[in-house]
Amino acid sequence: MALGQVFDKALPLRLSTALLPSINPATGEVICQVAEGDKADVDEAVKAAKAAFQLGSPWRRMDTSHCGKLLNRLTDLIERDRAYLAALETLANGKPYSISYLVDLNMVVQCLRYFAGWSDKFHGKTIPLDGDFFCYTRHEPVGVCGQIIPWNFPLLMQVWKLGPALATGNVVVMKVAEQTPLSALYVANLIKKAGFPPGVVNIIPGYGPTAGAAISSHMDVDKVAFTGSTEVGHLIQKAAAESNLKRVTLELGGKSPNIILFDADMDWAVDQAHFVLFFNQGPCCCAGSQTYVQEDIYHESSRIPFLPLVKGEADLFVLMAQVDEEQFKKILSYISTGKREGAKLLCGNPAADRGFFIQPTVFGKVQDNMTIAREEGESQEGIGVEKTKCAQWPHSSSICDDLLSTVLRSKALQLSRTRVR
Repeated sequence: MALGQVFDKALPLRLSTALLPSINPATGEVICQVAEGDKADVDEAVKAAKAAFQLGSPWRRMDTSHCGKLLNRLTDLIERDRAYLAALETLANGKPYSISYLVDLNMVVQCLRYFAGWSDKFHGKTIPLDGDFFCYTRHEPVGVCGQIIPWNFPLLMQVWKLGPALATGNVVVMKVAEQTPLSALYVANLIKKAGFPPGVVNIIPGYGPTAGAAISSHMDVDKVAFTGSTEVGHLIQKAAAESNLKRVTLELGGKSPNIILFDADMDWAVDQAHFVLFFNQGPCCCAGSQTYVQEDIYHESSRIPFLPLVKGEADLFVLMAQVDEEQFKKILSYISTGKREGAKLLCGNPAADRGFFIQPTVFGKVQDNMTIAREEGESQEGIGVEKTKCAQWPHSSSICDDLLSTVLRSKALQLSRTRVR
């Protein structure tokens, strides 16, 4: 079975004849074949989006309150098909169904409802000036928004990008991750059913070097938004600058520190260290992949084992598959590197014979110059390190401590250091 990718008018549009396989991470088996979008498909999608954005088009003439109604109607359809969408998410991404249904889909619905409420509340200002002048500002949509999303939270990433863009009257050309296109394509079908005009939203599964690069460098794309690695973020910023100097929004992953101080409840702190790293099989933009333990209590924290998360425990602590073979092999290579460079393996490492499963892995005795302490990116998430220096580009940080004053002082110090960079 093959699925199409870009919709405009009534029928799927597909120029490329290439197919990309959608693989079940739990078994390594092919679920179906999906039409791969490339530069030609991106060009057609941008043409469709530009046509939908023309002055006088149904989308440009639509009342903002009606735009909110369409977003709410789309949310209603997602809620109606919540079980099916959760099953698609689990099938292609590898996360447990309970997480897809109770966490991801719940947040998807909340996000879309939020932006539906904003659609008629964007307004400018009247500004008093000296003299006989009337001055005002008016908020206008940017235009064609190129959006590139990752595979770790496919549906949630999709609505995080679609919600604000559509609520403010923009049109969208979205490249979804090649690993997880199924739920995005189903949502594209729901967008049509909700009544959005043709060409307002265009969905393209494809690879970064082809479809993603075409969006980033396209002269008729007015803005590009990307969630993913810092390495690719550099490429997108460069492509945007060298083309039409389009606006860029980047959300880039990092190695985030989880700091445990001397007076923390140790049992609770260790549970939180588990959760902030191993939730969603590791790939989470703010995953606490470095546990920074105060030296006085380091041995106390190490006595409490970082137990592997196995199937059958509480819903939020279930072993999940990595999304594909590439991520699977990258994580195993980081584990090998950590051992080779002298870090102490505290738990984890064994990989399953079937599917892309790796036991949650924690290293101790990690030095600041070791690869697993320095390098960031979702390829390494799922590996934890204890007692390390914070990385150069943390995405977030968390502190386990019972004294609020200590936390606030630590946060103030962190913010002052951030400003210096």
